[in-house]
Amino acid sequence: MDAISQESLPGRSFPLGATVYPDGVNFSLFSKSSTAVELLLFAAPDDPQPSQVINLDPKHNKTFYYWHVFVPKLTAGQVYAYRVYGPYAPDQGHRFDGNKVLLDPYSTAVVGWEHYSREAAILPGDNCPQALRSVVLDPTIYDWEGDIPLHTPYAKTIIYELHVAGFTRHPNSGVAPAKRGTYAGLIEKIPYLKQLGITAVELMPIHEFDEQDARPGLRNYWGYSTLAFFAPHRAYSYSQDPLGPVNEFRDMVKAFHRAGIEVILDVVFNHTAEGNEEGPTLSFRGLENRAYYLLEKDPTYYSNYTGCGNTVRANHEVVTRLILDCLRYWVDVMHVDGFRFDLASCLSRGKLGHPMEDPPLLWSIESDPVLAGVKIIAEAWDAGGLYQVGSFIGDRFAEWNGPFRDDVRRFIKSDSGVINEFAARILGSPDIFQQPDREPNRSINFVTCHDGFTLNDLVSYNDKHNEDNGEQSRDGANDNHSWNCGTEGDTKDVIIGRLRDRQIRNFLTALFLSQGTPMLLMGDEVRRTQLGNNNAYCQNNELSWFDWSLIDKHADLLRFVQGMIHLTQSLELYQQERLLELSAQDHKPHLLWHGLKLGQPDWSEDSHSIAFSLYHPTIQEHLYVIFNADWKSVIFELPTLEPGHGWHRIVDTSLPSPEDFQAPQEARRIQKAIYPAEARSSIVLMSLPTQSGRR
Repeated sequence: MDAISQESLPGRSFPLGATVYPDGVNFSLFSKSSTAVELLLFAAPDDPQPSQVINLDPKHNKTFYYWHVFVPKLTAGQVYAYRVYGPYAPDQGHRFDGNKVLLDPYSTAVVGWEHYSREAAILPGDNCPQALRSVVLDPTIYDWEGDIPLHTPYAKTIIYELHVAGFTRHPNSGVAPAKRGTYAGLIEKIPYLKQLGITAVELMPIHEFDEQDARPGLRNYWGYSTLAFFAPHRAYSYSQDPLGPVNEFRDMVKAFHRAGIEVILDVVFNHTAEGNEEGPTLSFRGLENRAYYLLEKDPTYYSNYTGCGNTVRANHEVVTRLILDCLRYWVDVMHVDGFRFDLASCLSRGKLGHPMEDPPLLWSIESDPVLAGVKIIAEAWDAGGLYQVGSFIGDRFAEWNGPFRDDVRRFIKSDSGVINEFAARILGSPDIFQQPDREPNRSINFVTCHDGFTLNDLVSYNDKHNEDNGEQSRDGANDNHSWNCGTEGDTKDVIIGRLRDRQIRNFLTALFLSQGTPMLLMGDEVRRTQLGNNNAYCQNNELSWFDWSLIDKHADLLRFVQGMIHLTQSLELYQQERLLELSAQDHKPHLLWHGLKLGQPDWSEDSHSIAFSLYHPTIQEHLYVIFNADWKSVIFELPTLEPGHGWHRIVDTSLPSPEDFQAPQEARRIQKAIYPAEARSSIVLMSLPTQSGRR
């Protein structure tokens, strides 16, 4: 045995993972059914073989289901991995393979990407030279310089969903080539986001994931293929030393906080990069397959409620602990401000895959004191048929409002029979979120997100165009509620172009004028296009990247978005923590519905227009909003205002820039008691004092 092996001590079963002490490192690993475990220590990250192998003795290095060892003199930066031996019996749910080198599930940094091969982790035989390895981290060695959580209320939150790499990877990003697509590169773009008015970025997955998990010739770009939940993705780091990604990520969080912007992580605990029964052995399946995954009645096969080959057994006690430890780590050690749980309904499934009435994991997240101050957002559905929007467990979870997306799309493109649903979405979806004391801003409203058309493509394509994905466009959603405004794809037709501009502004007006927390997709403010691809998960190229030339090309739209964000952020009407009243009483903020005539909304099947007034009696905020999705213009009556006030036009999407949005101090007064709403337009009027000198 080597010198370090001879000096190793039994260690202890907690904490799990690799823990640094002044005199060495303790390693602990859960593996219930294994018969032998080896700890591999590497002298350098890319060494083909370990410099030392420590055999863990089940008599001295195992407590209950936990294998552990203490190695004196080791320090942060040590590269390590495991081999785990046991029965290979897929028909019993066991898939131990001592030929495969495994990552620690508690890895906080991962190395070995230069030589990594997913195929080698699938095929029989030893894959050590091509395997990923973990790195020991001392989480206390970092200067946060007084950084503290922002705790921005939902009522004051504007979320911007972005891809860390795609935001700066384009050659015209203005970021130095070496920093494009990195956490460091993203720091350089914080002023843009600040000027836009964003208060929170929701980062698409940054947990270490397998870019090779895609069809041949393509790369997994989105990152929904996690293999290490505690580790930031190394490819997004400018610094490539073993612990570089950890510190660079923390630098990014600290910089965002200094700008008043929260950082929310899109986390994927519902499945892993190991895929189905034909997938690679990277970590979990080689450690304790039956604990980490939901298996079918024939345990050779994986339950697939995610559409990605496997489903994590989230409510197994050990897995629940891992997920909670992971969330606490990202809050306590990495200072993130919240999480969006991908396919969160999967996390409510029990050991047989059935939905649980009281899933332990979700209730633990809801009640955990470390997580008490962070945002927790559920994508309240899964690919196995569960749809829990409005019925997701607990009192704290916010939810992606899928019906908002669908109903707003349908109304703005002039579908019939959707006026009632559209009105409900404007009001915070009380028909969906029926708890009387629920904060309306826990409805996360969006028209577009990473999964589907961009806003530009929503008004430019009737059909998806995913040919580049190599699946003959069988992938991606078919029901997009999109409308190309007259021709498919890009066009030089001026009339169609103007209509698309107007429709985009109509969608944005509905997004920002609705009760709830708005979420904007990266690049929608400047008409980023994916050329009709609505499932660009494997397109790590200019199709998916932010094209920074669009800032000048669509400066008018960018100005419109900035104005809408500033307007709603400045109004108390959009900071409410309760649903607006539907009647005027007791000096409470309220909303009243109107049609062409005051107080007479048209709720019929064929109605395509609606108006509403918003009034905050205490601070005298008064808005009148019109949505006309009809193909003809209509005239709306305006409410009478108190003496000394007049209606002033803030928004009219039928007008050219800069008339489409005017800040209150610049807004033009409406002289008549009516307002003509042009076809397919949205109007926002504000009651303002009729001061001398105002237009």
